[in-house]
Amino acid sequence: MIETAAASGVGDLSIRGLLTIFLPVLVVAWAVTLLSTPLIRALAIQTGVVDHPDDARKIHRKPVAYLGGVAVFLGLLAGIAASYSIDMPASFRPIPVTIVLGMIAITATGVGDDVWGWDPRFKIMGQLIAAAGLSLYGIGTQTAAGFLAYFFGTSDLSFELIGLPINVTEWVGVGIVAALVLGGCNAANLIDGLDGLLSGTSTIIGGGLLVISVLMALHLTNADLLWLEASLPSSVTAVEGATLAGARIALCMALIGATLGFLAHNFNPATIFLGDAGSLLIGYFCVTIILMLGELGQTHFVLAGLIVFGLPIVDTILAISRRKIQGLKASEPDANHLHHILKRQFGTVKQAVLGMWAIETVFAVIGVSIVAMSITGEARVMVTYIAFILTFGSVAVVGALMGRRTARAGKS
Repeated sequence: MIETAAASGVGDLSIRGLLTIFLPVLVVAWAVTLLSTPLIRALAIQTGVVDHPDDARKIHRKPVAYLGGVAVFLGLLAGIAASYSIDMPASFRPIPVTIVLGMIAITATGVGDDVWGWDPRFKIMGQLIAAAGLSLYGIGTQTAAGFLAYFFGTSDLSFELIGLPINVTEWVGVGIVAALVLGGCNAANLIDGLDGLLSGTSTIIGGGLLVISVLMALHLTNADLLWLEASLPSSVTAVEGATLAGARIALCMALIGATLGFLAHNFNPATIFLGDAGSLLIGYFCVTIILMLGELGQTHFVLAGLIVFGLPIVDTILAISRRKIQGLKASEPDANHLHHILKRQFGTVKQAVLGMWAIETVFAVIGVSIVAMSITGEARVMVTYIAFILTFGSVAVVGALMGRRTARAGKS
């Protein structure tokens, strides 16, 4: 039984102490990705897995190797492996193996599309398999609890159907996990349109989520640990601890390390691209960390995490609303993504990418600030819901206006 947070090894930790504990994860992920990327690039060129330029949307002048996502996968996997050898506080659980299995499913799906151009249904299937793995382990399924408790007064909503008990909270949580994995993977895929854009953006996202994860770990209370211990099988807490706070920090460190290592090869002029294997994997990885923020049912922390992931979401909302107004399919490709607009505005890829990174940094600061104020009691939960709705709701309106303007221009 956990008696106090300090006794569990959480209460006496500092920001510097936590970062020092998990720093090896970042270093290992960075080194493995940095060193393996040239090898993967050589393999991609030898097997003909390259991205050829065109005159419509792709701006590179010569073929560039794909499969960079495989190098990122190796870096993330190495970072996760390193985390298992870290001497963590007794209450910290290691990174669940189901996350690694999801990474394998997502990466295999992306590689299949990069190499053979798979049907989109296969890509969706791979993402749903990864989401199912998270749900079966309980990652993200508590996300619905905070929302239901806030608006209905309780998160214990259940009923019987033909004599079978149905837990509404769990099933809503499963739906949220599936929706966020599908949305996150495809949002990351959509912004991967310029050299270094997604790899640099995900580094910033990882940094924002790291700050949130450290703040949450430092403010874990005895009541939180007792609640987590009571909600988990005794066989788990006896061996692994109660909270995923350490796993969140380790995953953030791995993400930052792997994307920084890849960015050295991917920044303009890029010698290798992430491909679908990399963009889908990064989207899945970010969403997994975000879902883990709701471990205690703090739906508002998950929403804040999605604000940190803001740039991919904003670009996706703009694209969908813009295309719908124009009468096009949501999946219809075009050259009017944010990075295309900034590229035309600034004239160079590097300036456009730096502009996108600046926008993402703003989202990261907003998300971190919301969590910090919530933890310290300076902001109520409703502030997070309002900020989330206003941020992305206004983006949808802007996208619709862009689509209407483009449609009018096409008719004139």
